Amino acid sequence: MPKRLKVLSSFILLLLAVMLSGCVFDATKSTTEIDPPKDVNFVSEDEPLEAVEDKKEANDVDETTSEEVETVTRQLYLMDKNGYVVPQSLNLPKTKEVAKQAVEYLVKDGPVTDLLPNGFQAVLPAGTEVIGVNLDSDTAIVDFSKEFADYDPSEEQKILQSITWTLTQFDNIKNVQIWINGYEQKVMPVNQTPVGEGVSRLDGINNETGNVVDMANSMGVTVYYLAQTEGTSYYVPVTKRIANKTDSVAAVVEGLVDGPSIQSGLFSDFSSDVELLDVSIDDVGLATLNFNEALLNQEIVSDHTLNALVLSLTEQTNIHQVAIQVNGEPTLKNASGEPLAEPVTREMITKTIGF
Repeated sequence: MPKRLKVLSSFILLLLAVMLSGCVFDATKSTTEIDPPKDVNFVSEDEPLEAVEDKKEANDVDETTSEEVETVTRQLYLMDKNGYVVPQSLNLPKTKEVAKQAVEYLVKDGPVTDLLPNGFQAVLPAGTEVIGVNLDSDTAIVDFSKEFADYDPSEEQKILQSITWTLTQFDNIKNVQIWINGYEQKVMPVNQTPVGEGVSRLDGINNETGNVVDMANSMGVTVYYLAQTEGTSYYVPVTKRIANKTDSVAAVVEGLVDGPSIQSGLFSDFSSDVELLDVSIDDVGLATLNFNEALLNQEIVSDHTLNALVLSLTEQTNIHQVAIQVNGEPTLKNASGEPLAEPVTREMITKTIGF
């Protein structure tokens, strides 16, 4: 075979080998190719890496915050525009640390800010940290950061009452102790109000002494009066002294009939002619009150009268529900014309007034 022909044959054989190997390579590539990662961020030349990381974190937050947060209703004692400490029912995120959370939502400029009803504000100084709330028997020990002491002297009583009444909404808390940075406080830090071994609801709220001079021969009861702001009515608890009373139910009724002080800006729906004829309380906490006809307004018991009476009476630890009679007759009607056939509980009232 001529030399030129041998060279040509070799070239043809080499070309065929290269073509065959290419086919094998393509076939192998098609079976081993991997899908690209799902979370791929494409970075342009002039975009810093930090910006991409920020975008990824923002996307992650959007995904988690889109889920609904489970909430629970709590009573927070906030301050209204007139300076009264008033309970307001707010929906808070569900948590295991319920007592600590409740106090945290009393801090100005804190998490409660976007939930505040019109005309209300939190009472604890801005920046206050709730270090912890520990339970010792039936006493809640609340430990605050040093910012807690940064308040106006005129607000000391309001702060103490707000904390105490907010925490004692929980059945297992009866008393509250104040600590700052791990140290027990025997007095409040600004005006030196004694707190001793603890403060309770017996120390009162929005206290009003009235004309009582002889404190030893008087009884302190908490009654609920009406307030109005921007056309909305709500109920304000006021602890007042009632002279020469040993019966707490009679003292509550007298407090409602007497009404608040003139300068308070509050009012009562009870006529001055209302009289409590008799009362009985059974072993399960049912209080049955018999009034004269002055309790009625055109043959009905007004909602404000009923609400204030039930809220005030159920502040007594031995009363859980209230039945009302007029001249011994139990067949009364409420403002909607519906018979008051069953005893009324605090829970029934609070549901209707958003309290």
